[in-house]
Amino acid sequence: MIIFPIIILLSIVLYVYYKVAILRTKDKLTQAYFNAKSRICLGSFVFFFAVNQYLFYQTKISLFIGIVFLVLGYLQLSRGFKEVKHYRNEWKRLYSE
Repeated sequence: MIIFPIIILLSIVLYVYYKVAILRTKDKLTQAYFNAKSRICLGSFVFFFAVNQYLFYQTKISLFIGIVFLVLGYLQLSRGFKEVKHYRNEWKRLYSE
């Protein structure tokens, strides 16, 4: 199962990338958009980390902790997708003239 560590590593790298991109821009709308993108990366990290840890250990305690992480990761992912959709529409509305 090499795919889960690759996804975990990629999501952490993208999370750091978007957090640095927030610091480099001055536009508040772009900062909010990058923050939403980083939320998606954080959610995918937590989600796939939980799956990977359960598949690695396969104990009851890792199952319970994994379920908590799955829920938290899903909540971050869903909120991030909603925010990205909202801020993308706002950016198009303001700057597509």
